[in-house]
Amino acid sequence: MTPTDVLKSEHRVIEQVLNVLEKIGEKAGIEKKLDAESAEQAIDFLRNFADRCHHGKEEHQLFPVLEERGFDRENGPTGVMCREHENGRDLIRGMAEAVADAGKPCGTAPERFASYARAYVEMLRVHINKEDHCLFAMADRVLTDAEQRRLMEQFEKVEAVDMGEGTHERYLELANALADRYGVPKTSDATGHGAFACSHHHAH
Repeated sequence: MTPTDVLKSEHRVIEQVLNVLEKIGEKAGIEKKLDAESAEQAIDFLRNFADRCHHGKEEHQLFPVLEERGFDRENGPTGVMCREHENGRDLIRGMAEAVADAGKPCGTAPERFASYARAYVEMLRVHINKEDHCLFAMADRVLTDAEQRRLMEQFEKVEAVDMGEGTHERYLELANALADRYGVPKTSDATGHGAFACSHHHAH
C-alpha cells in the first residue's frame, strides 16, 4: 500500500459521510427542521477525520514532499488543494453555526445548514476527484520508494500520536452509524480493513 492508496481509502469513507450529509441537508431544507444530533456527528467527523487527520496528512506530509520535487506551491495543484481545504473549513464553520442556532424558534437555521451542506458536498466531491485522478497520479510518478516509505511512517505517526490510538477506528464506526441511520451504502474502506485500521499490528 502506498501513501496515495491510504489517502484514496480515506476518501471513500469521507464520501460515505458526504452522502449522509447531503441527505441531512435535503431533509432540513424540505422539513424546515434539522436533525441536530446527526448534523453534529457529521461535523465532528468532517472536522477531525476529514480535515485534521486526512487533510493534515496531505498538507503537512505529502504536499511539502511534492513541493520539494518541483510542484509550485502558489499556482500548482498543491496550492489549489490547500485553498479548497480552507474553503471547506469555512463551510464547516457555517454548518456548525447553523446547528448551534437550530433550537431557536422561528429561525432560518435548517435552511442555512442545508445551503452550507450542499456547497460543502459539491465542493469536496470535485476536490476528491481532482486528487484521486490528477494529483495522486502525479505523486505516484515522482515519489521515490524511499519517499513513499517515509510518508507511510509519517502517516502512521499521525494516526498513533497526533490523533491517538483507536481514533481512526472510532470515526469509521461513526461513519457507519450515520450511514445506517440514513440508509446510505457503506464502503468497504469504512469496515476497518482499509488504510490504518490495523497498521500498528502489521506495519513491520
